[in-house]
Amino acid sequence: MSVTIGPAMPPLRLGVNVDHVATIRNARGGQYPDPVRAAKLAIAAGADSLTAHLREDRRHIRDDDIARLKAEISKPINFEMAATDEMVAIALKTGPHAACLVPERREERRTEGGLDVAGQHHMLASVVARLVDAGIRVSLFIAAEPRQIESAARLRAPVIEIHTGPWCDALGEGRRDAAEAEWHRIRDGATLARGLGLEVHAGHGLDYASAETIAALPEIVELNIGHFLVGEAIFEGLADVVKVMRAAMDRGRAKARQA
Repeated sequence: MSVTIGPAMPPLRLGVNVDHVATIRNARGGQYPDPVRAAKLAIAAGADSLTAHLREDRRHIRDDDIARLKAEISKPINFEMAATDEMVAIALKTGPHAACLVPERREERRTEGGLDVAGQHHMLASVVARLVDAGIRVSLFIAAEPRQIESAARLRAPVIEIHTGPWCDALGEGRRDAAEAEWHRIRDGATLARGLGLEVHAGHGLDYASAETIAALPEIVELNIGHFLVGEAIFEGLADVVKVMRAAMDRGRAKARQA
């Protein structure tokens, strides 16, 4: 996979998603394990921000988790949310640093596909405007497709988050040609988005190796990672896996600077 390196490369931030800590808690009920405690451990280990997705059915993160994260976490909170009146009202009441708009279907096990910004432009424009006017930094979770990126640029949201799931799935399944094609889409999409004035984040399905690879793209300034970190934490501990992920990202950035 070829990487084109520009003259300047900003620092790469790590956002840790604590949804799956809440999933484990909710499987049995009660208060343990506590996603807010996990958030504090992740920050101490080097995370730059925390992500939490409050779904319509509250299958993992709950309303009180969002309130506690806002009250107890000093680092930026990224509120993942569907573009619904209910979630907009919660975001406006809570006032997180950022809100990432994602597609949401009740029957899905995880977020599948990116937001259709091109097809839902009018509706999303209203949601984005309300959040931006409240001082919330809005990002749009989209596929690295020119049509979606160009549509995102026409909204007032300053950030996109590129959906890396198809690339990571192809890598994990050993489909080399598909992985290469997806990589080119991500690389070219990040270049297009940055050229249109958007800040570029990426996330979904990333592990140590894929995070190190994508860290070499200078247009991308933040990676948001959750499921892999929580899964590895069962064996290695959350603080340690956040440190290893941070090191992998730093290696990728360093290799790119030396290229």
